[in-house]
Amino acid sequence: MKPVLVLLITFFSLFSCVEKSGEESIASDSSFGEINSITIVVDDNLWNGEIGDTIRKKLAAPVDGLPQEEPLFTLNQYPTKVFEGTVKKNRNIVVIKKGNEVSFEHKENIFANPQQVFYLTATSNEEIVKLLEQKSGEIIKFLKESEIIENQSRIIKTPISDQIIQERFKVKMAIRNNYKYEIVSKKFLWIRRELPTGYNSLLVYDVPISIIEKDNNIVNNIIAVRDSLGKKYIHGTFGKTWMITETAYSPYFLQTKIDNKVAFETKGTWQLKNDFMAGPFINYAIKDKKNNRYLILDGFTYNPSKAKRDLVFELESMMKSVIFTP
Repeated sequence: MKPVLVLLITFFSLFSCVEKSGEESIASDSSFGEINSITIVVDDNLWNGEIGDTIRKKLAAPVDGLPQEEPLFTLNQYPTKVFEGTVKKNRNIVVIKKGNEVSFEHKENIFANPQQVFYLTATSNEEIVKLLEQKSGEIIKFLKESEIIENQSRIIKTPISDQIIQERFKVKMAIRNNYKYEIVSKKFLWIRRELPTGYNSLLVYDVPISIIEKDNNIVNNIIAVRDSLGKKYIHGTFGKTWMITETAYSPYFLQTKIDNKVAFETKGTWQLKNDFMAGPFINYAIKDKKNNRYLILDGFTYNPSKAKRDLVFELESMMKSVIFTP
């Protein structure tokens, strides 16, 4: 079995271990829906008031690190009377209603497969708002993880060969088949997908651990490395233009794990020095103690005046598919 497929199965196994009430996973029909979209099942009178405002505030909050405001998820609302047929086959569903008690349930694959369904019930508008405030973080966490898996499963069906990545960096990755190698050197790869109005790019390189951990300011060291390589490799069409990290805003920075290794996620905006091109980036610096290095995966998008959320999410999905080989 291919390692990336093993990774996906592992993710599904983790989800199945989470305790949930109600029906078991019995659905056989395939689910559908755009990446990062949620079907919200709630009556119009609730959607058009404080409850709807809270749903939008939480589940459609602006995505961190994008130059223009875009929602975390695209919300599609349906009243409860039409929650049947094809509506039940959507991949991500949140059902909100009034009842005789306060309850929250998370169920998987009950109408279609794969599928995440959340039921929130409370006795009053105020209690529903309170429940949304309490449970929205949990809903977002599960949906982001399951959407990464869904995106990876779509990518993995027709990937490009990652043989070059394996040879140079001792890792495997799932990369969409419409990406092409733009620059191939011994210690640096630029892989790019052309868009009608721009492109999506993935950079792969590594640096010694001492470069990233030379002091306590890890985020600044990561930025310094990406800026130095941007100057060396990523140039515009005019002379003396190269990619740098936008300094007007502090990047978003957090610690996470990828392939069971400590990783640092950095999100922000890039621009071309001495030019007007710019866009969002997402960077993962993954600590590889065995080889005394940080493997760095850097994705950036150029798509002016167009939506960028799902393009960045595509890069994130590919980068999180990485598996270190022996």
